[in-house]
Amino acid sequence: MGARQQQAEAGAQQAHWDAAYESKTASGVSWYQPHAARSIELVTTLGLQPDTPIIDVGGGASTFVDSLVEMGYTDVSVLDLSSTALETAKQRLGPDAVVEWIHADLLTWAPTRSYGLWHDRAVFHFLTDQDQQQAYLDKLGSAVARPGYAVLATFAPDGPARCSGLPVARYDIKELTRRLGSVGLQVVAGSREEHVTPSGVVQPFTWVVARTNRPK
Repeated sequence: MGARQQQAEAGAQQAHWDAAYESKTASGVSWYQPHAARSIELVTTLGLQPDTPIIDVGGGASTFVDSLVEMGYTDVSVLDLSSTALETAKQRLGPDAVVEWIHADLLTWAPTRSYGLWHDRAVFHFLTDQDQQQAYLDKLGSAVARPGYAVLATFAPDGPARCSGLPVARYDIKELTRRLGSVGLQVVAGSREEHVTPSGVVQPFTWVVARTNRPK
């Protein structure tokens, strides 16, 4: 795919997600959670230091960043393709919140540092093209510190086949273990969650926690 085509696709994707947030508001989209309970639970079990660099990819308007700031984490970044979603979160937290807001397409974004935790709730499953999936995994594998962690949540095999009008890929723990293992991450925990959307629909998710090994 050429650079011009990539730019055009990213522009179309941004317009799609901006429209989703503008038409339904942050609390009306299907992935909305008033409190990112599972994410916070998993982060707490890792016992990360307060200055651990954390990035929430596809974080958008999620309240996960609010909780991280409240918990005392001082090096938090949120990346999203939707400027509307990021602006919602920025306004909610206020100007004093020390957060790096990254407006970018994850697939073309070039990390300039390593992260002790890569968090992704519901981005990876929107990548249905194998080349895009591999590009995501390669980026994750290179961006996570050694040692470091990744927390991933995708639709489970019995989850919806489409979300926000787009097709999705669905994964069980075994498949996520295989995919993450291909870029040097070892899954150390996995679980299932049944997320209830604002409209009352149940969406099964697969969650995994993976870690990188210390460099030799």
